[in-house]
Amino acid sequence: MRITAVEAVPFALRFHHPYVTARGRLERREMVLVRLRTDEGIEGFGEAVAMSLRGGAEASALAREIEESAAPELTGLDPTANPLPPRWSGRGLSTPVRAAVEMARLDLDAKLARMPLWRLLGAEACQPVSCNATLVAGPPRAVAADAERWAELGFRTFKLKVGVPGDVGQVEAVRHAVGPAAKLRVDANGVWTPQDAVLRLTAMERHGIELAEQPAADLEDLAAVRNQTAIPIAADESVNGAEDARRAKDLGACQLATVKVAKVGGMGPARGIAAELPVYLSSALDGPVGIAAAAHLAQVLRPAAPWASLAQGLATQLLFADTIASAECEVRDGALHAPEGPGLGVEIDEAALERHRT
Repeated sequence: MRITAVEAVPFALRFHHPYVTARGRLERREMVLVRLRTDEGIEGFGEAVAMSLRGGAEASALAREIEESAAPELTGLDPTANPLPPRWSGRGLSTPVRAAVEMARLDLDAKLARMPLWRLLGAEACQPVSCNATLVAGPPRAVAADAERWAELGFRTFKLKVGVPGDVGQVEAVRHAVGPAAKLRVDANGVWTPQDAVLRLTAMERHGIELAEQPAADLEDLAAVRNQTAIPIAADESVNGAEDARRAKDLGACQLATVKVAKVGGMGPARGIAAELPVYLSSALDGPVGIAAAAHLAQVLRPAAPWASLAQGLATQLLFADTIASAECEVRDGALHAPEGPGLGVEIDEAALERHRT
């Protein structure tokens, strides 16, 4: 058996409503579907996300990188003789492309083994993944109404995008809307100075905040904030690998980290971070392939108490107005359910993919 083709297909999915954070506004998410095809007709799927709000490369550049740098290394390989190494690094590739190639190879490996990916990763069973609702920034009344809509879908944890004018009012409005039993977490995407972070978090504390994601820019700043707030701190942008996680631990910068597979470069690096810090997964506004990969990975990332029951940030498919998949994860009662079948379990709707190509 040989890998005979590596295809990179840029596409974009529009949001139901603009996605607004402290770092900017998106009308749609641009991605690249990676397809590995074998001479026996078996395909492995991966996905690279153009993280434009973080200053990342555009989808067209990611597609070129896949075709020019990854494809020559993959084409002609016998996947049965060359399975993906457990600590595959993808040296020389950007993190979204590393993640996409790893996904595609693991999808292919699991299909060849006739098992779901979660089993190949070492999990004994596949459980529904409890998720938080993702609320975009906006006027407090609008954000609260959005929270109520998510609550009607069974969500009990709500993540607010803060670091924008009126964010304390947003938190107050959402707490009033969803009641005292719901969990609230906030994400500033690193835009606050340590002094501003302490002031804002102090104002939010009385509303009962589960955790604050990246309230300041770097690990030193996070350490300063952590020492002045009772709210647990989760690193995001400042932890991109195991070395960062070890440094965060040494500095006392955070209690835990949130990991985006596309941001850190794949499941291998994600597991490396989890070996150093408690982690929960979150979405880089991934498409159906990336979300499925995270759903499978979540089966083997089980932090110990007190973080064992943390909701994951993986229900973001509900933000999109469309999909390119005919079979993908489902969100029911506030939880993500991985698709059945070998590998990732994702099946591509070819007509939908063609409609959304860029």
